[in-house]
Amino acid sequence: MAQISVNNLTFCYEGSFDPVFENVSFSIDTNWKLGFIGRNGKGKTTFLQLLMGKYSYQGSIDTTVVFDYFPYPVTESQRKGPAADFIEDLKTGCEAWRVICELTQLGESAELLYRPYETLSFGEQTKILLAVLFSGENDFLLIDEPTNHLDHNARETVKSYLSSKKGFILVSHDRDLLDACTDHVLVLNRQTIEVQSGNFSSWWENKQRKDQFAQSENEKHLREIRKLKEASRRASSWADQNERTKIGFDPTKEHDRSISSRAYIGAKTKKMQSRVKQMSQRIDREIADKEGLLQDLETPVDLKLVQLSHHKDVLIRLKDYSVQYADAAHPVFTDVSFTLHQGDRIALEGENGCGKSTLLKLLLQKAGVSDFPMNVVENGICETAAGLVISYCSQDTSHLQGSLTDFCEAHKLNTSRFFSVLRQLDFERVQFVKNMEQYSEGQKKKVLLAASLLTPAHLYIWDEPLNYIDVFSRMQIEKLLLSYQPTILFVEHDVRFREKVATGRIGL
Repeated sequence: MAQISVNNLTFCYEGSFDPVFENVSFSIDTNWKLGFIGRNGKGKTTFLQLLMGKYSYQGSIDTTVVFDYFPYPVTESQRKGPAADFIEDLKTGCEAWRVICELTQLGESAELLYRPYETLSFGEQTKILLAVLFSGENDFLLIDEPTNHLDHNARETVKSYLSSKKGFILVSHDRDLLDACTDHVLVLNRQTIEVQSGNFSSWWENKQRKDQFAQSENEKHLREIRKLKEASRRASSWADQNERTKIGFDPTKEHDRSISSRAYIGAKTKKMQSRVKQMSQRIDREIADKEGLLQDLETPVDLKLVQLSHHKDVLIRLKDYSVQYADAAHPVFTDVSFTLHQGDRIALEGENGCGKSTLLKLLLQKAGVSDFPMNVVENGICETAAGLVISYCSQDTSHLQGSLTDFCEAHKLNTSRFFSVLRQLDFERVQFVKNMEQYSEGQKKKVLLAASLLTPAHLYIWDEPLNYIDVFSRMQIEKLLLSYQPTILFVEHDVRFREKVATGRIGL
């Protein structure tokens, strides 16, 4: 067992004026199964890249272990051939027999290594890269979002596989995965970093208790501050009144006072002013204590939604619906039947490649939201209600470029309201002046979600909306959907999200 010691780590991207890390210090053991938790844009992936030596930084990272990072970059030319041809390029000294042993643990055969890489599903590609990652010895592994875009079965396989391993940092926003695979957590709070024993759920339970205590202590501080301010105001008023009596008096009305009493009044006033100063200093200390208590408090703002009401109860109807691409040998899916009523929250389920995204895009096309050509042959019935207004959130963020202001203009969004929703999703104001190419994947996804939330609609269609989205924002979105109960058809592989939100499920 070795240690990784981080001391006074400070890092800022070139050209940026907001540091990602500033004087950060902590230690972790290399035999831990460490879950890495934090808001989007807080620096999780950046920290992994610092461990890999990709960037220069101030401070020190001391360890004797060698790091390896997932996902490996696979070039376009490599994708056209089998993985067996390039696994040693991904990991120096990688041996095929070790990779095959790891693939067996992942429920796959050696045959997977000899098929063209680009023909494999997301899940199969992920399993190959994980098998290569764990084929070495004594490396400390940095695993960044291994389950994004994976279907339920592939996620369960990866979860079972990782739970049997140790010696890694796992970046994930999937609560189920973090609970199953980790025994410690490294948490990027708002102002601090903490290392804690346990998984996500135990940390979250401790955090809720800690936040509740901080809030009660904060309320106590606020009451004390109000009392001190009132006492300070009264004492200051008395001192001012007393000061005014030092000069000038009427001997006929104040026969018991002489000119010599001025010194006495001055001394009395000085004592009162000293008391006011002491109260002011105590108020400042109380305020500082209060701010220290609340620096890491998570207080997510409740999101809002404006849903339109349609004159028809049934918004979508499918009966014995089948779709096949014109140049494909087999249909994407066959005999799909379901009816979507107003108020339904339906989750589309199925393995990667079963046609979930294809179905959503066809529905958008039929409702007049998209004119993207789809060369498909359809059979059966697929009907959408006349005048149906749909708000769509795509799983693809690659098209996001330029400024947020330009994005708002292109999508006819109110800029102030759009920025307000992003702030509620914990966007820092400093991000508003950056181009979207500089955003993390989670921040890009929040841009799409915010645009969808600001678009009044009869129906919300979301395609994997939570990919890369942090845990706290997932909880915000869960609360929103349960509070407003909009009509929504969505694809999402986060098990806990589906269990909480969906009123029905459709399998493809």
